[in-house]
Amino acid sequence: MSSSSATLNLLRPSLAPPPSSLRFCDVRNSAASYCTSRRLALFHLGFALPQSQLLGAKASELLRGERNTLEAAPVANLAQAGTAITKENALEWVKNDKRRMLHVVYRVGDLDKTIKFYTECLGMKLLRRRDIPEEQYSNAFLGYGPEDSNFVVELTYNYGVDKYNIGTGFGHFGIDVEDVSKSVELIKAKGGKVTREPGPAKSGSTIIASVEDPDGYTFELLERGLSPEPLCQVMLRVGDLDRAINFYKKAFGMELLRKRDYPEYKYTYALMGYGPEDKNPVLELTYNYGITDYDKGNGYAQIAIGTDDVYKSAEAIKLYGGKIVLEPGPLPGINTKITACLDPDGWKSVFVDNVDFMKELE
Repeated sequence: MSSSSATLNLLRPSLAPPPSSLRFCDVRNSAASYCTSRRLALFHLGFALPQSQLLGAKASELLRGERNTLEAAPVANLAQAGTAITKENALEWVKNDKRRMLHVVYRVGDLDKTIKFYTECLGMKLLRRRDIPEEQYSNAFLGYGPEDSNFVVELTYNYGVDKYNIGTGFGHFGIDVEDVSKSVELIKAKGGKVTREPGPAKSGSTIIASVEDPDGYTFELLERGLSPEPLCQVMLRVGDLDRAINFYKKAFGMELLRKRDYPEYKYTYALMGYGPEDKNPVLELTYNYGITDYDKGNGYAQIAIGTDDVYKSAEAIKLYGGKIVLEPGPLPGINTKITACLDPDGWKSVFVDNVDFMKELE
């Protein structure tokens, strides 16, 4: 793989600044002064959290601390940008925006062990890996295809932190496989933990199984044959499904692909995405009867999404009930434009300019 979409990862609440702060240093040793100033500019945004806070804070405290530092960062002036939109034209613009789910970010306690599990048991490829000892963290991108066309995972390891609280809000990642039983046999042979043996899903005829990675993140294997996007789902729990559907439709421009209610199991779910679920990754939102709030822990971080205009994206998010935690604009020291938000349930997403993203991959 070529160099990365690393600026998207600035917004993860971690113990260190993002790897993008060192990317140009690898290939332009003569530009040491530029690399240093770039790294400092990113660090001064305040995205790092103290280790004591990461280990001891509740999810709500993490969100508050992160929100405060992000809002304190230098931001672009939206009035000067001249991109304000109204509800009258926001829906049409969001619908026509070229959006794609880029990657999902979360933290792990042993990067080597997790990479081994994902490559040997789940069949992913290690796309790139970076170790930044002076900033006390490492990260790795894995997936089933290149980052300029496929949805991938970003794993972050913070030195000295070997365990995270996944919480009760995160559900699972979904992977399409040709044969669930064979996949489960392989995972067992490699010492993986199977939490649900292969069998029909409660809510349908699809054969599924559930496994846990070394950190306890659940992967649901779905027997649906070959897919251009094998990493097909991120499932998150929400406290008001209709509110969440409305938000992701209007603010994110996602389509409601499916909605199913199962009163016998006391839950309802909805699949949201930017195209048919057999060809695109989807966000699965689940509402469990009577539960309106969840512990988000400190393991799962966010989904990154491409957009043609981060300024208009931020305005649409504000119009439809989202909370902007990083105002849109170019990051200090570089030209990549991003914005970040929380949905009504407090789940975070990052939007990145499509043109800037492709330049980062060159």
